[in-house]
Amino acid sequence: MSISRLPALVSGAALALALPLSAQHPAAGGAAQTFAGLSEQYFSDVFFRSNPTAGTSAGFHQYDTALEDYSAASVQRSIAALHSYESKIVGVDASALDASDAADREILLNSIRSQLLSLEIIRNWEKNPDNYSSGVTNSIFVLMERPFAPVNTRLRDVVARERRIPQVFADARQNLKNPPHIFTEIALEQIDGIVSFFQNDVPSAFADADDAQAKADFAKSNAAVIEALKSYGAWMKSDLLPRSNGDFRLGADTFAKKLRYDEMVDIPLPRLLEIAYADLHKNQAEFARVAKEVDPSKTPQQVLAELATIHPAPDKLLQAFHDQFASLIAFINADHIITIPSPVEPTLEETPPFMRATTQASMDPPGPFETHSTRAYFNVTLPERDWTPAHIAEHMAAFNVGTITSTAVHEAYPGHYIQFLWQDQFPSKIRKLVGAATNIEGWAHYCEQMMLDQGYLPADVKPDTREARLIRLGQLQDALLRDARFVNALKLHTAQGEPSGQWTIDQAVEFFVKEGYQSPAIGLVETKRGTSDATYLYYTLGKLEILKLRADVQAKQGAAFNLQKFHDSFMREGPAPIRIIRKDMLQNDSPVL
Repeated sequence: MSISRLPALVSGAALALALPLSAQHPAAGGAAQTFAGLSEQYFSDVFFRSNPTAGTSAGFHQYDTALEDYSAASVQRSIAALHSYESKIVGVDASALDASDAADREILLNSIRSQLLSLEIIRNWEKNPDNYSSGVTNSIFVLMERPFAPVNTRLRDVVARERRIPQVFADARQNLKNPPHIFTEIALEQIDGIVSFFQNDVPSAFADADDAQAKADFAKSNAAVIEALKSYGAWMKSDLLPRSNGDFRLGADTFAKKLRYDEMVDIPLPRLLEIAYADLHKNQAEFARVAKEVDPSKTPQQVLAELATIHPAPDKLLQAFHDQFASLIAFINADHIITIPSPVEPTLEETPPFMRATTQASMDPPGPFETHSTRAYFNVTLPERDWTPAHIAEHMAAFNVGTITSTAVHEAYPGHYIQFLWQDQFPSKIRKLVGAATNIEGWAHYCEQMMLDQGYLPADVKPDTREARLIRLGQLQDALLRDARFVNALKLHTAQGEPSGQWTIDQAVEFFVKEGYQSPAIGLVETKRGTSDATYLYYTLGKLEILKLRADVQAKQGAAFNLQKFHDSFMREGPAPIRIIRKDMLQNDSPVL
């Protein structure tokens, strides 16, 4: 139901286009000092200099005037640089490091290998036209969203980046070879919204600027960007789309490597599919049980249809989320769920326009090194004024009485927002900048179930009532959505369990509807997402890893086990792969699942 914009974390999805390596050598004097020097040099001389948008998001504003170099030559420089740092980090003896540094070495090495997999094998820079149009959009958005500098300064930064954007689309025309048809379709679907973003949202964000020269420069640079985007859209439609015959599927080998590098999960793919189906069937059975308690005369699908109609009015939606904050915070504190490091609440606001097509709700906190603008935004997508009543009803069904609770838990308390509040206590720079989705999204998804299991209900809802059961059904519907992602990720990209060797787009959409209890419209959006976000099984996979870790820690500690201490200890580790956290908390290498 949501896509969360978390602090800028280095991952395999990042398009690392590296500049030449600095001539500086890592400091001598022991493995720990060598590793510290290498990791620092990697971030400063390679990653953020070549991914300046990520630098801005992280809070490193020396990169604010730069834009990524999307050229093929830059890709090759990046590949060479990443291989060089891979060799250097491999050369650091892990046995000579303490446990924390050894874990960070493994995290950083896997991140580099994931980027190499992306650039050399997956090659989205040759396959996905949306990487270019949405990429430059985000480069401007991160300068708009937070007042980390005076408006005139940020406007000048926008101009500096915008002047480089037309070259991005020249590079795209050279780089894109044989994209999957669905990738080009998605890019075309989004191009009008991106053009509108530059026509309306960017000028509006800087309406208070009073630097005459900057405003004049912006008028020129922004007009050039709009023209470049329109031209790119026309080229995609007339030239690229007819020859977009590529395959979006990663294949089993690449899919398994991506999981290993991004999440440190090496479970065989057939076993992963068994795990996915087991959780799907467990949640379907629980949904049927609770639905029968709600109304024994109706089928689970009929109860689900009724649930979809129980939601606040669209103009009360933001308030409905805000109303949950107080009861969530009170419950977390009274029941000792987790330490909340700050009393400051996130700011609820309508989702920015260019994100509304793909995001129903999201958490957008500042980067771990942002010091000038530290507000976190909880974005919620409201219905548009020109929507039909049927469109509004379908949209609001995603914000029913149950999913409002699970979304508030997932995005804010104690999900993404609480993890953000803990980031000052993460043990290293690497843990602040490199994250695993099985941890980040797994934690938030785990919290949806955990909070209800612990007894949470909104302040005006009594236990064992019809409304309490509807809230549980909303949580289960969200769980089934993530289960369907789990299955479809494996089947779309590796055709696990399919005798024909293929799982089609239509089959994936149907699976979301019939097995994941989603509407056809949501099923289509989720399937499209899965073609490019290949390993979006990380929600359920991470939740199950955390549940097993908690059970194993509880078995080890016995009567001494304390849920708040477990959650606090988990938070202190940072968003590391669960395998790393297991080793630290259990002092062994036992399986994650």
